[in-house]
Amino acid sequence: MTGIITAAAVVGIVGIFVGLFLGIAGLKFRVDTDPREEAVLGALPGNNCGGCGYAGCSGLAAAIAKGEARVDACPVGGEPVGRQIAEIMGVEAGSARRMVAFVHCQGDCEKAGADYSYSGEQDCRMMAFVPGGGPKSCNGGCMGYGSCVKECPFDAIAVVRGVAVVDREKCKACSKCVAVCPKHLISLMPYDAGTVVACQSTDKGPVTMKACQTGCIGCGICVKNCAAEAVRVENFHAVIDQDKCTGCGTCVEKCPKKAIIAL
Repeated sequence: MTGIITAAAVVGIVGIFVGLFLGIAGLKFRVDTDPREEAVLGALPGNNCGGCGYAGCSGLAAAIAKGEARVDACPVGGEPVGRQIAEIMGVEAGSARRMVAFVHCQGDCEKAGADYSYSGEQDCRMMAFVPGGGPKSCNGGCMGYGSCVKECPFDAIAVVRGVAVVDREKCKACSKCVAVCPKHLISLMPYDAGTVVACQSTDKGPVTMKACQTGCIGCGICVKNCAAEAVRVENFHAVIDQDKCTGCGTCVEKCPKKAIIAL
């Protein structure tokens, strides 16, 4: 019985010393954190999507607290969260423009041609290993195999008739679909954009016309008719400067291939 009591006492004493040692070590090596960092982290939505460019919400919160990131850097939270974080940080919130992803392609199975039938791996990223970059006649068109759909954490993309389509109301502009698209067909653009070129082909006009009914042929009619000088032609396809565009719709009306659409 004495041995049991002695052993228990020894264990207890050792436990006390270990506890004291850990407590002192914790105080000595403690890393003080800015209380604003925890407050900012609490204000962030917690999706950890990485769309801000940092390793999750905790990474962004630390960067904002250090002044290394904007208070409205969270694409998911948008302007409301930006205002809340600005209040925490004691700064003025900028008027962040809501952004959404857009797939620059209308070449669905009815409008775009196909050079052959494909029955392999259903992943757009695999098309780099397939002859011609995939079965679609337009080498720059959407493959429709849904790599972006699988990557989207907000269920904001669906493949409709062979082309990826973004649900603007669900999209949080996290940029994951932008990063995964091997054709670079997806970009972020203002939610309130009036018009957009729904084609990304850089082939010359005659080649594009053979591949797709709604491909931009770089004819320049949109450029000539834009009163705001918001349209230019680069690499055989039209580009709209959203900062200049007034959304008048003239380019949509004049485009002979209907490659420019109104949103």
